[in-house]
Amino acid sequence: MDQLSNVHTTLLLSVSLAAQNSISHYWHKVTDPTFRGIYHANAFDLAMMIPYFIVLFVLAVYGLHRYWLVYDYFAYSKNVPPNPPEVKDWPRVTIQLPIFNERYVIERLVEAVSRFDYPAELLDVQVLDDSTDETRQVAQACVERHAAQGMPIVCIHRANREGYKAGALENGLRTAKGEFVAIFDADFLPDPDFLRRTIPYFMNPDGGEKIGMVQTRWTYLNSDYSLLTNVETILLDGHFVVEHGARSRRGTFFNFNGTAGVWRRKAIDEAGGWEHDTLTEDTDLSYRSQLKGWKFLYLPQVECASELPVDMNGFKAQQARWAKGLMQTAKKILPRVLKSDAPWHVKAEAFFHLTANISYPLMVLLSTMLLPVMIVRFQQGWFQMLLIDLPLFLASTCSISSFYLVAQRELRPKTWRRTFFYLPFVMATGIGISVRNAQAVLEAIVGKKSEFARTPKFKIEGKVGTFAKKSYRNKAGWLPYAEILLGLYFSMTVVYAIINENYATVPFLLLFVWGYLYTGCMSLGQTYFARLRFGVNAPEMRPATSGAPGF
Repeated sequence: MDQLSNVHTTLLLSVSLAAQNSISHYWHKVTDPTFRGIYHANAFDLAMMIPYFIVLFVLAVYGLHRYWLVYDYFAYSKNVPPNPPEVKDWPRVTIQLPIFNERYVIERLVEAVSRFDYPAELLDVQVLDDSTDETRQVAQACVERHAAQGMPIVCIHRANREGYKAGALENGLRTAKGEFVAIFDADFLPDPDFLRRTIPYFMNPDGGEKIGMVQTRWTYLNSDYSLLTNVETILLDGHFVVEHGARSRRGTFFNFNGTAGVWRRKAIDEAGGWEHDTLTEDTDLSYRSQLKGWKFLYLPQVECASELPVDMNGFKAQQARWAKGLMQTAKKILPRVLKSDAPWHVKAEAFFHLTANISYPLMVLLSTMLLPVMIVRFQQGWFQMLLIDLPLFLASTCSISSFYLVAQRELRPKTWRRTFFYLPFVMATGIGISVRNAQAVLEAIVGKKSEFARTPKFKIEGKVGTFAKKSYRNKAGWLPYAEILLGLYFSMTVVYAIINENYATVPFLLLFVWGYLYTGCMSLGQTYFARLRFGVNAPEMRPATSGAPGF
């Protein structure tokens, strides 16, 4: 027994000494001053380092802005709208349901609206149908069925898609009767009390007449369907909790999200109505309306369930449309904002909000420079890397984790720590979609027009369902191949870092490897194998989740 104990002790000492020797060797390599002062940058080094630090600095500035949003969220936490008084005379409301080839979800949406506990004589429901497939017949039959049961609903079909969604909404307003207009996309499921919880804010005698729009918070029917939908949930929660929360509490401009909100008809008209020269008509109208003096309210306590994209190509098409649309809106609206009489903090926030997607082409540029810059920086020594690179990396990357952790802690105080597991995937997915989004942003900058690429929905709730045999799936195109090549490129960068004992950079580089390979392989894989979904258990029969236990 003593001998066994001695052997065990000897082994522990040996492992400990080996570890200490390894650490000592690594520390000596980091702090060795032998060649300090010998290295001198040449023209190639400067050609790499100058753009590298410019890109890293810009990304760090946008990262610091995320910290600022978190600060505003807490600093102005008391600036939330009080509950309005009870409404005695309810106003007339028009409900607009814009759809385009949504045969899987249109009936579910109309059924949800039919359950609204709002006086039927004060409602008129418009199904704004631009469909070119059998959705037209499905929608018409659904409308006729509910109209026969007494629901005030009509179907307005356009023979062309001029203006896309914005054109359909504008066309519907020509015959709309409501003083207020509620809008729901095809994949949303508003609760029966939606209007009774939102309309009173417009009717509040204490300032309600100045409110032009009320936005509610999205929840999700299929958060747990796959790793992708879990990531999407965290991304959208960050937007709806921290971004909307901070901007609305501080009193800066924020945007209508295109659905699950209510507009005052007068605010739409005074802003010039719906325009379709950008892909984010909702943000465009939001800024024009707020520049006219209308106030917006955000009500995080009012939830509206929705369906997340379940395929990678659909998700990337959605993100690219938002990225391109925001940059188009920045070109169109930002000069007006900067010339307006709005306070400086409103202008600053508008600048960061509308231009934030410039980070995507910068991320791709940074990706291509990392390997040569790593070689140059390795020759310069570790001290300079830790002193200069590390703070910039922390500002540009760690702000992302704090941003989303705050959102999850606010929404899920009991289970928010599970977000730590998903954060690497959130960051990797953000890196992975940067190629597609960078293309979209550059197209917006140079003025290249493109069609409104809608996000297909397949009526998938919870973990149950598939889109394997359903229509509307987006095509992968050539970009996934570029993403896979970038993933392989970063794999070589990881190997280089390990060979040169640059271990501190490996975890960061692995995010690029995983991000590009995951998005690229999933895009190609789901093109041919639609059942492919990563990181989920076998489907289980259970009620669909709302996306948040109180959020």
